Order: sequence, then structure tokens, then C-alpha cells
Amino acid sequence: MWVVKLGGSLLGSPELPHWLDMLVKISDGKVIIVPGGSVFADAVREAQQRTGVDDTVAHHLALLAMDQFGLLLTGINKQLVTASSELEIAERGWQHRAIVWLPSKMVLADDAISKNWQVTSDSLSAWLAKKIGAERLLLVKSKPLGTYANSTSVSLQALVGDSLVDEAFKDFYLTQHFQAYVIHKTNYDAVESVLSKRHADDDVIVAENLLLVHH
Repeated sequence: MWVVKLGGSLLGSPELPHWLDMLVKISDGKVIIVPGGSVFADAVREAQQRTGVDDTVAHHLALLAMDQFGLLLTGINKQLVTASSELEIAERGWQHRAIVWLPSKMVLADDAISKNWQVTSDSLSAWLAKKIGAERLLLVKSKPLGTYANSTSVSLQALVGDSLVDEAFKDFYLTQHFQAYVIHKTNYDAVESVLSKRHADDDVIVAENLLLVHH
């Protein structure tokens, strides 16, 4: 099982439809898309600044922003279906569908998740990977990864330092058994065959422009 996080910054980019088409093609119920917050989360930040509501309220609204971007993805590609619970994820998997996770229901039910801006969709994608027992997590980034050119891996600390993942991500990833990877949004063709390999084994996946996140 793969969890694939598509950042909200992909909205409006020419790469986004290609990612969605590819994930629909290869998913077979074994790939779950985690949406970022996109412009909807930006609106939450602005609303918080204007009103002064606390982070707990903003956290709730930011989760709904992810839900909105997820619903928007299903509008861009009609073959995508949504899931907002573990049961729905399982059902869509049995139906061999390409799944977009709407996180608000599941995340709000877990009081252990901090309710602040330090926990972003990156951390929540790792939380979901653990929750459903996924073997691999892929973070698709818009920010250039040129610093890591010609590399096959990147340290978790370097990703945090370069603001490619949030500070909380390490807490969600360090103690887990799934493998996490990072790739730039332009490299969707390079990972199609990799993502088609849905069943994990003991091997670390190596592919062009795909970076394994190591501790």
C-alpha cells in the first residue's frame, strides 16, 4: 500500500492532472492520495489573523481545507473517489478504486494529534500511513530539490531544515516501519512503475529522482 501526498501548491500546475491520471491508472485500490490544504488553508490563515481565533479552531478549519482540496481533486479527475474513515478506505480498496482521503473526521477523532500549524498535511500523511498499515509514503513536492541532485536519499533533518516537511513530521515518522520518499512534482513519469509495485518487500526502492528519507 502506498500513501501519496499531493501538496496544495500543485493546484493550477500542469503536473497535477498528470499525477491524478497516473494514480488512477495504477491504483487498483492500493494507492491513497492525501491532499494538501492549498488556497483553502491560506484562507484559514488569513481568517485567523483577522479574527484572532485560537489554533484549535484554525486546526479544525485547516483539516476542512484539506477536505476541500480533496473534493476538488475528484472534480478534476472524475475517476477518483473519496474516503473519510478506515472502513471507507477498505471498501474503496475492495472496489479497486483510486482513493482520495478526506482527513477531518479521522484526525479530529484522535486527541493525540497536536492542534496547531506545526502539524501539516505532511505529518498527517505519515499518521495515515501508520494508521492503515501502509508500507510506503511518497511526498510530492513543488519546491525544487536541486540541493539533492544525484542523490538517492536525504536525511530527515535536512528536509526539516529546508522546510520541505514540517517540524512535527519526524515525530510521526521516526518510530514507524514504513519507508518514506520525496520526489519533485515534475517527475511523475519516473515513478509510475515504482508506484505500480504496491506490495512491500525488504528492498529499498531506487528510481531516478526518487529520494529515500533516512533518519
